[in-house]
Amino acid sequence: MAQSQPTATQHYAESYNRDGFVAPIDVVSASKAKTLRDDLEAAEAELAQDPEKLALLRSYPDRLLPSFDALTRNDTLIAAASSILGADLMVWSGSLFIKEANSTKIVSWHQDLTYWGLDDAEETTCWVALSPATVESGCMKFVPGSHKKKIVPHNDTFDDNNLLSRGQEIAVDVNEADAFTAALDAGQASMHHGHLFHSSGPNVTDDRRIGMAIRYIKPSMKQKTGDKPLVALVSGRDDHNHFTVANPPDGRLSERDFELCKRDKELKAKLLF
Repeated sequence: MAQSQPTATQHYAESYNRDGFVAPIDVVSASKAKTLRDDLEAAEAELAQDPEKLALLRSYPDRLLPSFDALTRNDTLIAAASSILGADLMVWSGSLFIKEANSTKIVSWHQDLTYWGLDDAEETTCWVALSPATVESGCMKFVPGSHKKKIVPHNDTFDDNNLLSRGQEIAVDVNEADAFTAALDAGQASMHHGHLFHSSGPNVTDDRRIGMAIRYIKPSMKQKTGDKPLVALVSGRDDHNHFTVANPPDGRLSERDFELCKRDKELKAKLLF
């Protein structure tokens, strides 16, 4: 009898366990990615005169825009994350990483789980491109196999040119020649382990580079402090009650959701800093 071909999720799990990442993953069509981008940019325009709400939008698009909440529940993303973490999934955060056209902003080499204050590594990040993520626009780079290291020392630079909250960067040498360049078309995603070394360069193109980093966790995870930040349960069930589980957005840019996000941002600031 002929052997059956491995499924996509089996391929994801094998690649992920070996390399610490999977890329690319086809998530939505280019036209759907454009619709998401248009919704985001319309919201940005509406909030242009309100810097606080604009910052919350970029940190919590899935809590403020129903279209982005739906993206976190996309069947392909859920299947990919479930192949690593199992059927029960929460979104710990879903922030945007935007590099404006002709921007010098970079993301230094780092490991995601360095400062999040979670008690385990049962997390994976699906990074969804809403515009082309190319070498020229500053796509992500991964060091295959580096997820097998535990957290290594990091330095906090607080560099204004760094998109990371603390400008954190790995305090050991990373050989750029070892890196895999994870270029993505709009609508594609990558998925990577929280210990994987990764970075990205500047955007030297005339278009924005827009990506959403969706951090899926097992409900068994918890904050080491015992705090309960806002999460969304997007698959399966939560039998642990370690987090505050949010309902889907009240509507588009609702005042109630802004208040929830504002309180959570204050808590996350305490956890991260």
